[in-house]
Amino acid sequence: MRTRTDRITAHDGTFDVHVWLPDSGSGPGVLLVQEIYGVGPYLDKVAADLASRGYVVAAPDLFWRLRPNWVAEHTPEGTRAALEFSEDFDLAHGVADCALTVAHLSALPEVSGPAGGGRVGALGFCLGGSVAYMLATQLELAAVLSFYGSAVPDATGLMERIQAPLLLVFGGSDPYIPRERVAVVEKAAEHRPNVVMYVEEEAGHAFHNSESPMFHQPEPARRAWEVATAFLDEHLPAR
Repeated sequence: MRTRTDRITAHDGTFDVHVWLPDSGSGPGVLLVQEIYGVGPYLDKVAADLASRGYVVAAPDLFWRLRPNWVAEHTPEGTRAALEFSEDFDLAHGVADCALTVAHLSALPEVSGPAGGGRVGALGFCLGGSVAYMLATQLELAAVLSFYGSAVPDATGLMERIQAPLLLVFGGSDPYIPRERVAVVEKAAEHRPNVVMYVEEEAGHAFHNSESPMFHQPEPARRAWEVATAFLDEHLPAR
């Protein structure tokens, strides 16, 4: 696996996009959208896993307008700092930056080659889960995976705009997204053949984050990741 940092120009500046390449050198593209902690060690682990499966992964620094390449620690203090810091994040700007990143990723020779064919999916966690969901209402993507996006329950009216295969993952015991709000999403997803709901009933928020002792739940994380990678294998196969 090789890594590098690309630069993308938006209308109001430039930002970094961290890229992971599979050993094969090419494959389908996956936009990886950060949590409130930034593009740090957890995103690096997820990206490395995806690259090992044959994907070209790109994670944009969505906090660049606030502070470029800002990363919080996965501690209670770091979490509080990340929550405060992310209050100034503009969701619409984040979605626009991700759209630029998808265009960049699609045009990469490593993604445009025979293995990838220019096809791109999106995967986001927490804040990134909300961004990936919103992005899917605007762009045609090969697959979209949203883990515990807190904005999703209040945006179910937009689900009809999403044509891509969509996997929505939630924790049934998430204090930030109460179970009754998850039920709203389940109701909206009924009879939509492109939408798959997956709820780990005993899991809380950010349960997949293996860098965060306060959130990580290994068994629910393992099961949810198996579902996620099977979803990618079905809709955006790398091999």
